[in-house]
Amino acid sequence: MTDHMPDDLSAAGRDLRAYTDELRPRHPVVRNVAGEWVLLRHADVVAAALDHERFSSRVSRYLQVPNGFDGEEHARYREVIARYLSHDALAPFVPVFASVAARLMAELPRRTVLDAVSEIGAVFAVRAQCKWLGWPAELEPRLLAWMEENHAASRSGDRAWMADVADQFDRIILSVILPRRAAAGDAPDDVTTRLCREVVDGRLLTEAELVSILRNWTGGDLGSIALCIGVLVAQVAGQPELAERLRTAPDGEVEAAIDEILRLDDPFVSNRRITTCPVRIGGQEIPGGARVKLHWTSANRDEAVFDDNRFDPERNAAANLVYGIGEHACPGRLLATWELRIVLQALLASVQSIELAPGQPPEREVAPVGGYRRVPVILR
Repeated sequence: MTDHMPDDLSAAGRDLRAYTDELRPRHPVVRNVAGEWVLLRHADVVAAALDHERFSSRVSRYLQVPNGFDGEEHARYREVIARYLSHDALAPFVPVFASVAARLMAELPRRTVLDAVSEIGAVFAVRAQCKWLGWPAELEPRLLAWMEENHAASRSGDRAWMADVADQFDRIILSVILPRRAAAGDAPDDVTTRLCREVVDGRLLTEAELVSILRNWTGGDLGSIALCIGVLVAQVAGQPELAERLRTAPDGEVEAAIDEILRLDDPFVSNRRITTCPVRIGGQEIPGGARVKLHWTSANRDEAVFDDNRFDPERNAAANLVYGIGEHACPGRLLATWELRIVLQALLASVQSIELAPGQPPEREVAPVGGYRRVPVILR
């Protein structure tokens, strides 16, 4: 039996993991101050994510390719994107990512405090994505500054600031794609150029579509990868026995452990849907046209599914929602998995120990961002 559903809750300034842990046992569904219905339990999140008829992904007023589309339209664009994120397409970049990671580890200072999120996670994310996409290394300072401002704007809730930050990123993308389109056959042969030549419905992708895809691949993924690396470093620094085990573990075991660490502390907080008709879910009647939030961070910590959240990569893998589920599951899962494994292995191989900085506990992010804002560590 649950208590009456709390209405108009605000997560502002809160650690979302702790807050949803508090709400979920008694309230499967809550309504936030924005009027969104937030699904907190694993079963309800999965049900909504798999119900593409009643829970539409056409939520944003901005173009979002492909995850802002439904049905056949989503499938057509997803097919194009999947070509760049397949095993065969990504395999040539594994040594590239390994080189980026090794160089970064060699540059990191030893025996002094550094932040795993901004000095390891963000830098690796920017360098790896630029190598993958063929973007110039000169963009690194601009992208790092943008990531920091983007998180600050998100924390503030200031919509005008967030819109300005989004426009800044679109201008960065245009600075890369416009010269490629103008150069035609003389453009460099890289992922971005090949994407610029993709055809959907018998026509080239529009500039707006290209910006949307690349915004998702970079603007979204850069921050997420940085936050994930912060979570991973916090865990191995706090559990030396886990770090030692992963140091010599095969790739598959490391990837499984990474997925489980991120299940327990999921920086991919949520996705939105909109109901196409009245729906009953989690014991609540939700009207048609309502905005619904699938809260992955909460669902991934549902005690009813994950045996009181014991660390168990093998047992919990099948129910893990870090990369979503259904037709709109993250198409970049393999890319993220390989990048995270490579950077963690490179870090563990380059040092004898990773310690949390004395007197400087990790500082958690607050809504609407997950994971850690800062993870001060010392490499020895």
